[in-house]
Amino acid sequence: MICDTVEEFAAVLPPFSALAGLDLGDKTIGVAVSDRMRGVATPLETIRRKKFGLDASALLAIVEQREIVGIVLGLPRNMDGSEGPRCQSTRAFARNLSRLTEVPITFWDERLSTVAAEKALLEADTTRKRRSEVIDHVAAAYILQGALDRLRNL
Repeated sequence: MICDTVEEFAAVLPPFSALAGLDLGDKTIGVAVSDRMRGVATPLETIRRKKFGLDASALLAIVEQREIVGIVLGLPRNMDGSEGPRCQSTRAFARNLSRLTEVPITFWDERLSTVAAEKALLEADTTRKRRSEVIDHVAAAYILQGALDRLRNL
């Protein structure tokens, strides 16, 4: 099920259950998870993309293992708010993933999430090599945290 708004998403979520946030890239998928109280998003891992079937299997394994009840997918809008080819690709990924699971999926505007993640990693004095290893799942945590903050204020 794909929910177009966070309000629709919130309406179908059971209480006290974890969510996952995804930063979908061309080569990687950053994954973050929340606690059951949905207060804090934590970076989890980065999945190297191969084919959709393998990517979906890896994601669904995390969903099952961590008892995830909802997925927040970062939507890469243009800076002017319009949707370009990357948004279309993200929406297609969500449609394909929703055919494989009953877990509801929603979108969260991810503009500047990678920039914020990069800044946080620089402030933490992370090496360039380490930043490249973790940037995607740290960006996923920024995406998920934004959605968690919104859900808390509904």
